[in-house]
Amino acid sequence: MATFLYRLGRFSFRKRHFVALFWVALLALAGAGAAGAPAAGNSSFSIPGTEAQKAFDLLDERFPGTSADGATARVVFKAPDGQKMTDPGNKAAVQDTVEELSGGSEVVQVSDPYQGGGVSRDGSIAYASVTYEVSGMELEESSREALKAAAEDARASGLTVEIGGDALQAVPETGSAEIIGIGVAAVVLVITLGSLLAAGLPLLTAIVGVGIGVASITALASTLDLGSTTSILASMIGLAVGIDYALFVVSRYRAELAEGRTREEAAGRAVGTAGSAVVFAGLTVVIALVGLSVVNIPMLTKMGIAAAGTVAVAVLIALTLIPALLGYAGRRVRPAGEKSKLLGGGRAKDARDKAKRPNMGTRWASFVVRRPLAVLLLGVVGLGAAAVPAGSLELGLPDDGSQPVSTTQRRAYDLLSEGFGPGFNGPLVVVVDAEGSDDPQAVFKQAGDEIKALDNVVNVAPAAPNKAGDTATIAVIPDAKPSSVATEDLVHDIRAAGADIKDGTGADVLVTGATAMNIDVSQKLNDALVPYLVLVVGLAFLLLIVVFRSILVPLKAALGFLLSVLAALGAVVAVYQWGWLSGLMGVEETGPIMSMMPIFMVGVVFGLAMDYEVFLVTRIREAHVHGEKPAQAVVTGFRYSARVVTAAAIIMIAVFSGFIGSSDSMVKMIGFGLATAVLFDAFVVRMAIVPAVLALLGEKAWWLPKWLDRALPNVDVEGESLAALDRAADKDDEDKELVRA
Repeated sequence: MATFLYRLGRFSFRKRHFVALFWVALLALAGAGAAGAPAAGNSSFSIPGTEAQKAFDLLDERFPGTSADGATARVVFKAPDGQKMTDPGNKAAVQDTVEELSGGSEVVQVSDPYQGGGVSRDGSIAYASVTYEVSGMELEESSREALKAAAEDARASGLTVEIGGDALQAVPETGSAEIIGIGVAAVVLVITLGSLLAAGLPLLTAIVGVGIGVASITALASTLDLGSTTSILASMIGLAVGIDYALFVVSRYRAELAEGRTREEAAGRAVGTAGSAVVFAGLTVVIALVGLSVVNIPMLTKMGIAAAGTVAVAVLIALTLIPALLGYAGRRVRPAGEKSKLLGGGRAKDARDKAKRPNMGTRWASFVVRRPLAVLLLGVVGLGAAAVPAGSLELGLPDDGSQPVSTTQRRAYDLLSEGFGPGFNGPLVVVVDAEGSDDPQAVFKQAGDEIKALDNVVNVAPAAPNKAGDTATIAVIPDAKPSSVATEDLVHDIRAAGADIKDGTGADVLVTGATAMNIDVSQKLNDALVPYLVLVVGLAFLLLIVVFRSILVPLKAALGFLLSVLAALGAVVAVYQWGWLSGLMGVEETGPIMSMMPIFMVGVVFGLAMDYEVFLVTRIREAHVHGEKPAQAVVTGFRYSARVVTAAAIIMIAVFSGFIGSSDSMVKMIGFGLATAVLFDAFVVRMAIVPAVLALLGEKAWWLPKWLDRALPNVDVEGESLAALDRAADKDDEDKELVRA
């Protein structure tokens, strides 16, 4: 592989005009496709195989036109102090709002609080429910604006009006997070590469790659039912790995220049060595993202595949466009150790003398090699302590109660809790399918009576049958808030009671609604975590055996990754569930951790962690393959890689940390979790535990059974074949000298 990539790098350097034109044309083609594609809105959301989804499908079949999985909104009204919602003026304002909302193009039904029992016992609070024909993710922006306008009109009458429900579930938008990440990345790249031009290359190519990926997703969004969240994930991951991969190739190019090679040769060597690491690092990220299909949530599968495609584009750009742009840059990209005059660079001789001195990576690696056991124990104990809170991890999906108090959704949630009890925010819908039963009405009554007898139930509405009389819905109000353990237990209790009813009558009793759907999604994600972990870690383990030709090094990489993810989950639990440092992180409401966090962290962080592992350890193995002893190889690897890996990790942390300032609790949690995981993995696992373990293992680290060594393909990530070219060239020079003599 190294020889092929070496030739590809030299080709791209020489044929820079052709390569640059190819990528520009591809970007233009993708952009044209995106511009001409129909607006796709948001992807449909379904959870195959869950009871809540089966109930939704049954409602669509037996109650046609009711839009069972359509978006809902609750417009909550509170009377001024000393007044009641039943006062004539307040009642008139509410009825005007109901009439205004009923005219919406996507509205199916609006309930009148005064006819449907929507007024609290003390008369101070009332609510109107709005049902839409499409889900919250598919709702048109005009419908949301009409909802907000109606609430604003009601406020003008003196009422307090807030809006809850999933109808205000806005399409996720990219804000300043990417700008912050790019800004920090630019500063780190300038410091690392010592040149504004060299720093600009990774940024430029990353933006080109993300542009192609996002434009392609937009162009295919309508055809493949891809939502806007898909492009957001693709842009986040693509930007991250795009900068990383280009940074590694540019850094290796500068190192090859410092060895005295010509620019074309340096480009070929950079792609042949660092490019090989880029290929395998990219493969690990692709495996992690495509592996999300194991969860069997279509939306998550599409997001993972689309993001994997963007990563593949980033790999190809690093292998071809970077050497082409280096050809255009010429002498303006300087050898390692030299800075541009604008950044205080001196003469070339001074730079070369400075480059020969031990750098920070060399000094740190030398320290670890001298005291490997102490560093290993300190790293493992520290991460183990950080992981302790993960033992009390509680998973769930956030609702309006986890929103900041500044949002109308949270204020509506609190008003409903005040007027009707906390469980009113998470009603359960029980669907009784009595088709084929001799007496459906008796089955409906039996189901209602058994549910009333359960714990944590405040109210059970009378069964509402369909026109055929064979299916009915029963609304159940829990005693506790939707995200509580008590409500989850109630869902399981109703399903257990439903199983008994089915045994006796043959009727199916299914529980659905937003709360039940959240519980089912959490359970599905929990069940998928272990298979996903086995698949991703197992495939990457096999891939790393091929890369490093070792058993213990890939094993150490996988164990180190698990340690860093557990530590990061522990930090998330401590902040978002226990409330530690919650004020500093802007956490206004603690509660269960978002159920997608563990599997999402495993997927994203595993890919990035293996990036750092591949780039760092391949440099160490390269030194060892070329004759250095194990301890010295560790020091040499850190001399050339530590600075670059550190820069890449800082860029990642900056990108993810930008999301902590979001007002959305889910985005905030994801940003904190990913930033913390990269911090632990890059600076504790890869920078401390990895060199300590390699120093302790010595030659054993690179042990591989002979039969397996013969069976594995030789991918030559270290560039041994390129070293053979050097030896052959040196021998030719010696032969020529002998002939002259």
